[in-house]
Amino acid sequence: MANLTEEVLHVMTPSEWGKPIGVDEKWIQFVDENVKAKLPSSTKIESIRPHGASYWTRTAEISTQMADGKPRSYFLKVSQGDNGKGMVLGEFASMTALHQTLPKFVPEPIGTGTYASAPEIHFFCCELINMTAFTSTLAQLHSKGISPNGRYGFHVPTYKGTIPQYTAWHDTWEESYYHSIKCFMHAEEQSQGVDGEMQELCRGILDTVIPRLLRPLETGGRRIQPRLIHGDLWAGKASWNIDTDMPVVYDAAALYAHNEMEMAAWRPIRHLIGRQYMKAYFQYFPVSAPEEDQDARNMLYYLRWDLKSSALFSGNLRYRNMAKETMKVLIAMFPGGYDEWAKENGEEPVHQVMPPTIGLDLFSTSFDLSVQSI
Repeated sequence: MANLTEEVLHVMTPSEWGKPIGVDEKWIQFVDENVKAKLPSSTKIESIRPHGASYWTRTAEISTQMADGKPRSYFLKVSQGDNGKGMVLGEFASMTALHQTLPKFVPEPIGTGTYASAPEIHFFCCELINMTAFTSTLAQLHSKGISPNGRYGFHVPTYKGTIPQYTAWHDTWEESYYHSIKCFMHAEEQSQGVDGEMQELCRGILDTVIPRLLRPLETGGRRIQPRLIHGDLWAGKASWNIDTDMPVVYDAAALYAHNEMEMAAWRPIRHLIGRQYMKAYFQYFPVSAPEEDQDARNMLYYLRWDLKSSALFSGNLRYRNMAKETMKVLIAMFPGGYDEWAKENGEEPVHQVMPPTIGLDLFSTSFDLSVQSI
């Protein structure tokens, strides 16, 4: 896995909010030869036009006519630079993994590559489906999508916006999530600056809350499996295929993870896919034991979403403040941590030593979170 500290981290600054970022619109005013080469042979290009919106890429619809005369449309995403190349490679790998697991749930990935006309411009292309939003099919994806090596992670870095998420392989979900959220804590601090209260709260999450909520999932005879998740699923990335009358998801940041992390973004009221969808989902894929921890686990998983959002929007402290409030609630809920829970439930405590996060020396200039015995 690439060293995360060497990745190019582009975050939004106040002057950039609401403005086009990076990629010139001219790159979606024609279909590059290398994009054409990814389409089925004898495809006739009819038009290309802007489609959708993104802070970091240009997106377009390519309308074509197939060899048999039938129309077919494709979604094109264009990025630039090394970070942009990583974004489209990660999305192609993510969508390919999801499509191979459950084709009816995901638009067919067509290809990824670099423009023939501009070596700094990179693209991702997939089938475009006119779609709106789904829970039994998502549960089916999670049921079928079992990690090929039985571990948590993914075979390439995948991206949340412009930020690569941690995808190194781990044997336990607790360890995988510990390192993953630690990377977003690091990215958030890089973006928003050092904050003493934030650092103290982050330590409380890493040292106390994560072992309390995630260790019981895989100890005391309880077990979960690494499941293939979309990884960035909210209403803006789910819709309905009117031709097949089936739900569809797109723009994935895939990961083999605890399946409940898929619902991280469903927590806030502002998101159209909300708690009612969680309830419906659990009719098809039961809540993991301990069941009574489900809501708190969801809060912990949502914390990662807010940290990511804060990292992306430099200078806007809205998400940092939201993350702080979430951390305060979680830490207050579990003052005794995992050991107290194990004692109350008559279980012998299981202790783990967390190794340093691969490619990351978190907060190295302020305080050390590199190795914890918890």
